[in-house]
Amino acid sequence: YFLVQALTAATILFASTLNAWQTGHWAISSSNTTATTIITMAIMMKLGVAPVHLWYPEVIQGTTLNTALLISTWQKIAPMTLLYMMHNNLPNNLMLLAGLLSVLFGGWAGLNQTQTRKIMAHSSIAHMGWVLIALTLSPWLTTLTLLTYMMMTSAMFASLNTMTTKTMKDMGMTWSASPSMTTLTLLTLTSLGGLPPLTGFMPKLLILNELTTKSLVPLASTLALASLPSLFFYIRMAYMTTLTAPPNTTTTEY
Repeated sequence: YFLVQALTAATILFASTLNAWQTGHWAISSSNTTATTIITMAIMMKLGVAPVHLWYPEVIQGTTLNTALLISTWQKIAPMTLLYMMHNNLPNNLMLLAGLLSVLFGGWAGLNQTQTRKIMAHSSIAHMGWVLIALTLSPWLTTLTLLTYMMMTSAMFASLNTMTTKTMKDMGMTWSASPSMTTLTLLTLTSLGGLPPLTGFMPKLLILNELTTKSLVPLASTLALASLPSLFFYIRMAYMTTLTAPPNTTTTEY
C-alpha cells in the first residue's frame, strides 16, 4: 500500500512540475493535456480503479475490517478532490473507459471470491467506476454517487465487523447471533447492488439517465449489463446471510 501510494504521489508531483514548467504557473485546474493525463492515471491508481487496480484487493484482504473500511471510504476523498479541481480539463474518453473497465472488472473478478473483504474490494472498484463516469457528466452527480457509496460501504463494513464475518462461510452462521443485524446486512447488500426501492439505485439511475441524454446509449447499456455480475455476488452474500440456516448437530439418539 505504501509503495503504491508513494509511486502515485511522486507521479502527481512529477506531472505538476511538468505542467508548471510548460505553463508557468502551479494551478492544477488549468493544466495541459499531457500533465492532466498523467495526473489522472496516478489518481486512478490511488483510487484503485481498473486497469490499475490489482493492488487494491490484496491490500484490503491483508488488513483488518476497520482499516479496510478506512481505505475504502476515507482514503477516496483526497484523490477525488484533485479530480474535482481538474474537472474542466479531464480526459473524458479516458475517464469513461476506465469507469467502464472498473465496473466490468469489479463485477467479474468478484464472482469467484469467498473472502468478504475481497468481495468488498471488488465492489469498491466497481463503484469507483460509476463515480468516474459520473464525474464526466456532473460534479453534483459525482458527489451524490460518492456519498451514497461511502454510506453503504460503511454500513456494510460495520455489519461485517460487528458479526466478525471474514468469509462467506461465516456469513451463514450469523442469523442465529443477530437477526436484526442480518436484516440490515441484507438491505445494505441489495442497496449496493442497486436494486430499485433502495438508495443505491438512485445514483445509478441518474448516471444512466445522463448518459442516455448525452446520446451515449451503448455505454449506458453496457454499464447496466456490467453491473449484473456485481449484483449476483451481492445477492449471493445476502442469500448466505439471511436465507441459509447454520448446520445443526443433533445430539439426540433415535
